[in-house]
Amino acid sequence: MSDTAMDKTRDVQEEVTWNNKIEYMLTSIGFAVGIGNVWRFPYLCQIYGGGAFLIPYLIALVFEGLPLLYLEMAIGQRLRKGSIGVWKNISPFLGGVGIGSMVVSFLVCNFYNTILAWVFWYFFNSFQNPLPWSQCPLNINRTGLNEECVKSTPVNFFWYRQTLNITTDIETSGSLQWWLVVCLACAWLTMYICIIKGIQSMGKAVYVTTTLPYVVLTIFLVRALTLPGATDGLVYLFTPDWEILKDPQVWLDASTQIFFSLSVAFGGLIAISSYANEKNNCEKDAVIVGLINSGTSLYAAISIFAILGFKANAGFNSCLKENILVLTNHFEFSDQNITADNYDHWVEYLNQTNLDELASLQLRPCKLKTFLDQSASGTGLAFIVFTEAVLEMPGSQLWAVLFFLMLFSLGLSSMFGNAEGVLRPFCDLNLVPKWVPQELITGAFCLMSFLISLIFTMGSGNYWVEVFNSYVGSVPLLIIAFFEIIGVVYVYGMKNFSEDIYFMTGKRPNLYWRCCWTIISPLMLKIVLIAYVVLQAQKHPTYPAWNPDYELFPKTEVKPYPDFAFAVIILLCAMPVVSIPLVALYKGIQKVRERSSSREGRNPYGNDAFEIEAQ
Repeated sequence: MSDTAMDKTRDVQEEVTWNNKIEYMLTSIGFAVGIGNVWRFPYLCQIYGGGAFLIPYLIALVFEGLPLLYLEMAIGQRLRKGSIGVWKNISPFLGGVGIGSMVVSFLVCNFYNTILAWVFWYFFNSFQNPLPWSQCPLNINRTGLNEECVKSTPVNFFWYRQTLNITTDIETSGSLQWWLVVCLACAWLTMYICIIKGIQSMGKAVYVTTTLPYVVLTIFLVRALTLPGATDGLVYLFTPDWEILKDPQVWLDASTQIFFSLSVAFGGLIAISSYANEKNNCEKDAVIVGLINSGTSLYAAISIFAILGFKANAGFNSCLKENILVLTNHFEFSDQNITADNYDHWVEYLNQTNLDELASLQLRPCKLKTFLDQSASGTGLAFIVFTEAVLEMPGSQLWAVLFFLMLFSLGLSSMFGNAEGVLRPFCDLNLVPKWVPQELITGAFCLMSFLISLIFTMGSGNYWVEVFNSYVGSVPLLIIAFFEIIGVVYVYGMKNFSEDIYFMTGKRPNLYWRCCWTIISPLMLKIVLIAYVVLQAQKHPTYPAWNPDYELFPKTEVKPYPDFAFAVIILLCAMPVVSIPLVALYKGIQKVRERSSSREGRNPYGNDAFEIEAQ
C-alpha cells in the first residue's frame, strides 16, 4: 500500500466523504459501543471477581483490541474501499477475507434487528400504567389469575409468554407472532430511513443514536446512586476475587469480550473509515474509539449494578418481612420484638432451642449475597432482571421508557456499522449497474433481511437468536481477524504498511504497534481460537429452554441442541470463513493457468527470430 502501489490498485472515490470529523467519530463510536456493553460486560465482571476481571480485560484491550482496531481503520482510510475491495487490493488471494466479513455482518444484521424489535415491543408497553409485567393477567375464564403467570412471576410471564410466546424447545417452531412481526417491520423501516442516503443520512442520525445513550446512562447513574442498596451493588461488582484469575476461562472470556465489543473483523470499521479524509490521523481515532468503548462498558456497569443492588436489597428486605411474620405468628418473643436488625440473633437462638420446630416452618433463606447473585446476562438482564428492578423504582414507567430508548439507540448505531459492512463491499463487487440508485439497493437489502428475520419471530425464535448470537460472532471473527493481521504484516509487508501510515499521519507506527501486529496480536488470536475450539469440543452445546412443567420452574431447563440445530451451528461457523481457502484456491489455479498459457504462446528465440525465419 505504498503510494505507487496504491495508485495502481485502487480507484480513489473522493466524491463521497463524511461531512465532518464529528460524524465520522460518532459513527465509529456508535458501531463499537453496542448493547453488549450494557448487558454482557457487567455480567462478566460479576461472575469473574469484579475488579479482578479488569486485569485480563485491559491486557486484551492493549495487546489485542486496539492494534486490530487501528489496523482496520488504517487500511480502510488508505484504500477507500469496503472489506472485499481492501483485501483484493492487498492480495487477490485474500479476497475471501473480505467476503467472510460481509457474510458475518449480513448474518449479524438479521438477528440483531430482532433484538431491536423486542426493544420496540417493550418500549411501546412501557407507556402503560401499571406496567404490563407488574401483575398477572386473568385466565381465559376470567375467574382468577393466569396459573402459569402465578407460578413463574409476572416479569417472566410477560417475556416468555406475552412477548415471545416461546415454545418448549427449538424443535417446536410455533407460529409467527404478529406483534413481533410488526415490531420487526418498524425496526427495519427505522433502519432504512437512517441509511437510505448512505453516510449522508447516517451521519445525521448518529448525532442522536450515539449521544442519547450517554445522556440516559448518566440519568440512570445519578438516580441509581441515590437508591437504597446501591452501595451494596457496587461493592459486589468491584470486590476482587484474585483466585479466579487462575481460571483460564477468565482470560478467554476477557479476550473475546474486548474483541467482539470493538466490532473488529465485521468489515464495518473498514467501510466507515473508507469515507474518512485520506490524511486523517487514524492512530489517534483508534485509541479514542477503543478507550471510549471500554469506558462506556465500565460506566454502564456502575449504573446497572447500582440498580441491581437496589433490587437485591428490596428482595432481601421482603424476604426478611415474610420470615419475621411467620416467626412472630408461631413464637412468642416476650422481652423484645423480632426485627430486621436482630433477625439473625433470634434465628440462631431458635436453632439452639427449638431446632425441629423452626425447621418445620421452612423459612426462606434470606442472604443479601443470594439476591445479588441472581443477575443475568444478555436478554435475561435486559428483559427480566432490569424490568423487575424498574418495578421497585418510583415512576417506573419513566425509567422503563428511558431504558428501552437507550437500548434501541445503542442497537441502532451498531446496526449502521453492520449495514455498511454489507452494502459497501457489495458495491465493490460491481454486481449492480451504476445507474441503479443507492436507495433501491439499500431497500432491497433491508427487505431481504426483514424476510429472513421472520424466523426469529416464531415461537422458537429466541432459541435461534441465541444460536446466531453465540456462534456467528465467535470462531468466524477470530479466524477473519487472524488472516487480516497476517495479510497486512506478512503478505503486504510491515515496511509497506508503515509507509502508508506515514503517508496518512505524518509518522510511522511506533515500537508498540509494530510488536503487536507482528507478534503479540496474532499469537493471542491463535491462542484464543485454539482454546475456544478445545473448550467447545469437550461438550455438546446446550441451550436454556422454557418449560412450565420443569421441576425447577421458573428456571429454564438446559437441553442439548438436536442434531439438525448442531448442523446449523457448524454451518454458521463455517459459512463465513469457507470463502477464505476457496478464493485463495481459485486464484491459485487461475494463476497457474495464466502461467501455463503464457508459456505455450511464448517464442523461446524471441519475435525477431520468427520474422527472420519467415523471410
